[in-house]
Amino acid sequence: MSSRDDSEDGNIRKPFLHTGSWYRMSSRQGSMMGSSAQIIRDSISVVFCVLIVALGPIQFGFTCGYSSPTQKDIVRDLNLTVSEFSVFGSLSNVGAMVGAIASGQIAEYIGRKGSLIIAAIPNIIGWLSISFAKDSSFLFMGRLLEGFGVGIISYTVPVYIAEISPQNMRGSLGSVNQLSVTIGIMLAYLLGLFVNWRVLAVLGILPCTILIPGLFFIPESPRWLAKMGLTEDFETSLQVLRGFDTDISAEVNEIKRSVASSSKRTTIRFADLKRRRFWYPLMVGIGLLVLQQLSGINGIFFYSSKIFANAGISSSDLATFGLGAIQVLVTAAATWLMDKAGRRLLLIVSTSGVTVSLSLVAVAFYLESVASKDSHLYGVMGILSLIGLVAVVIFFSVGLGAIPWIIMSEILPVDIKSLAGSIATLANWLSSWLVTMTANLLLSWSSTGTFTIYTVVSAFTVAFVSVWVPETKGRTLEEIQVAFR
Repeated sequence: MSSRDDSEDGNIRKPFLHTGSWYRMSSRQGSMMGSSAQIIRDSISVVFCVLIVALGPIQFGFTCGYSSPTQKDIVRDLNLTVSEFSVFGSLSNVGAMVGAIASGQIAEYIGRKGSLIIAAIPNIIGWLSISFAKDSSFLFMGRLLEGFGVGIISYTVPVYIAEISPQNMRGSLGSVNQLSVTIGIMLAYLLGLFVNWRVLAVLGILPCTILIPGLFFIPESPRWLAKMGLTEDFETSLQVLRGFDTDISAEVNEIKRSVASSSKRTTIRFADLKRRRFWYPLMVGIGLLVLQQLSGINGIFFYSSKIFANAGISSSDLATFGLGAIQVLVTAAATWLMDKAGRRLLLIVSTSGVTVSLSLVAVAFYLESVASKDSHLYGVMGILSLIGLVAVVIFFSVGLGAIPWIIMSEILPVDIKSLAGSIATLANWLSSWLVTMTANLLLSWSSTGTFTIYTVVSAFTVAFVSVWVPETKGRTLEEIQVAFR
């Protein structure tokens, strides 16, 4: 490693840890924002683009939520064992891991829009396969295809939103990704109350069938076009996104300088990721996406029906839908806060709240286990565990649900974005699969022990965010990359 690289790498953390300098730099940008009416008018094109690509995360959420309301009917109609249905549920994670591996390279070579089309096609085929399934083979194949498409979507959508958004709206617009996921989950829960599993699978086709034609009405990412050397298309795309009355010359020059700087470097290999300017943002991106899953959120949703039953709620499916609705509402509120409070503060509040809530659930289960089933304490602890569960979902939705994807899309350098983005997305899905597969085993071992483990991991996440995660609010993507250099 050269001395220049060493000196650069040694100074990387300074702009992030001394956050006052970041806020001082933000004041210059604040004076350039103009009136609120101008911002709203100029952002209409960007919002439209975000709403189109948000159909992908809705598909993502629908896939995640599909297995919950359909388990009983699918097992009965196709004569599946519980273990076979468990395999069906987990195959989406397996497919997503494969999609995650390919996502960075696909998005790099055919563009963000092209990769979303590639993702939508296997999703449609997968839902049709499930809808017409006569045995487990078609069921499993459909779930794998869905997972593959979801793996690509989970990387491409946050990257596309980050690359098209103006700096003062990037956090809020980036949060639409997670908001759409929660809407998809809630829709699967809600529609599952009224239609059978085959009809629900057909309804799962709708987001992608709208997404594909919608992509033809929105521009490609200007930063990807610039990187590919398509200068004229790049400037046209940026002008459409910012509004035809907006002067984009400063942003054009900034993006050109960033692309020119990155294009001088050779192809990135795994060995190059050891350089601090690369491994530091990669470590932050992977760390957040892994810790997001290891907080046990999927295990909590898996166990929600039993917690509701313990609390005396008879309709667990309806209660689970209510939990999904709460997640949507809180995520929507967090979307509004993202560019006001900042990513780092919301993450600290979110992870701290999740830690306290998980510890509350662990204590409630412990006291419930030592109390008599006929005692008043047993019923009270059931209610307390329910309150803790709802609090976990609320605090998770405030920041830990959306922000890891936003920060991953913001801090990964353009040099390594395709490779590092694939690695980070793969790590997220691998962690999700691990939690999903071990939740039942852990809960059978000890409910108290399970939630204690989740509490410890969440407490570590608070420390990780406090020490390592930078504040990226109000910075252009190019300014963030300069800080790492």
